Amino acid sequence: MEVYKEEHTVNSRGTLLFTCTWLPLSSPKALVFFCHAECGTRLAAAGYAAFGLDYEGHGKSNGPRCYIKSFQNIIDDCSDYFRSVCEKEQYKDKCRFLFGESMGGAVALLLHKNDPSFWNGAVLLAPMCKISEKLRPPKMVGKVLTKMEEFIPKWKIVPSKNVIDLAFKDPFKREMVRAFDSSVVLVEAVKNNKLIYQQKPRLKTALELLRTSISLERSLNEVTFPFLVLHGDADRVIDPEISKVLHEKARSSDKTIKLYPGMWHALMGEPHENVRIVFADITAWLDKRCDAATC
Repeated sequence: MEVYKEEHTVNSRGTLLFTCTWLPLSSPKALVFFCHAECGTRLAAAGYAAFGLDYEGHGKSNGPRCYIKSFQNIIDDCSDYFRSVCEKEQYKDKCRFLFGESMGGAVALLLHKNDPSFWNGAVLLAPMCKISEKLRPPKMVGKVLTKMEEFIPKWKIVPSKNVIDLAFKDPFKREMVRAFDSSVVLVEAVKNNKLIYQQKPRLKTALELLRTSISLERSLNEVTFPFLVLHGDADRVIDPEISKVLHEKARSSDKTIKLYPGMWHALMGEPHENVRIVFADITAWLDKRCDAATC
């Protein structure tokens, strides 16, 4: 059992952002903050307090749909909200972990980069440290789009493949999203969900994601906090090799990598048995660090 609640916060630019919280019935072992991934019901059942934030323009937050003017805005919004939670009296003595899937993995790594000593560790699922070459536009197209971004930043003109079809192995989960249930929560949704952006990526958004992934790829040696990186070896969205490179190049003394044979990009979008395997690895990693940590 857990307590679930939804609230809102306002970012520094005056935009209303949606937040959600999952709390265990007893005092939490630690705090877990979601960066673009949600499995709060399972975490609360395992004894953790979990907190999620919909980025500006995403999910239930206000703003132009799936428009990222600056990736730094996402980092700032997450940092402001997550820190506001950590500063609450009942949480000041708790360990603080980040949880990021795909783009959220990039957010988690950048939050760590902003303040390397603040976070006690992170769980990273197929982190966006590099965009698969198969999903990138041709170089000539990229150059043209870069020249156009100042004039038409919100235009939905970037050629792309349907990431949902590439990410979710389970066909049922590919076609529906659950707000939350006892088995899994999906951050992505399906083609009939009005909260999910189904059109071509906006120009500025696509370029911000590409630049962020390139920047992260070049600075993986700056990662120093404990982390668990999980990746399906059949991922066609984020190359599993980049998770291997992250594990190799990071200067963290506590780093673990787990590759899952045959699994796709969205590990929480796998069949339920696979999700149980993945989540068992996540909770085991968190439990071990909570037992050993002095936060």
